[in-house]
Amino acid sequence: MVEQRISLVTLGVADLARARTFYERLGWQGQEVEETVFFQAGGMALILWGRGKLADDAGVEDRNPDGFGGIALAHNVRSRSAVDEVLRDAVNAGAELTQPARETFYGGYAGCFTDPDGHVWEIAYNPDFPLDQDGAITIPDFGAP
Repeated sequence: MVEQRISLVTLGVADLARARTFYERLGWQGQEVEETVFFQAGGMALILWGRGKLADDAGVEDRNPDGFGGIALAHNVRSRSAVDEVLRDAVNAGAELTQPARETFYGGYAGCFTDPDGHVWEIAYNPDFPLDQDGAITIPDFGAP
């Protein structure tokens, strides 16, 4: 049985220095070891590594280096105004705003940007996913009345 947990998310990047600079402009603090940048992100880590190296390590062919990779990272915040603030900070750091903040179908408020390598980030306020003191979300019991 595999434990229900994600420990690391590794993003393949074209230019490690550019990617690191972008995330540091967001206010993140990283450490570089052997051409890999590590950011502590709550109870997990975000890793930046050369895209080709990541593909080789995984034993896959990099088929779509400049398009949507079928995944989005999400950063939940505590308020609607925080969504606007994070999106503004991301754009100021060099992100491309791909979806301005708007009301969502689930009663929240969210918008999206891409980092310099095209990785999609959703910034969301979801009143049904409360954040604890250190920012971890709790998925509600969807079957509860």
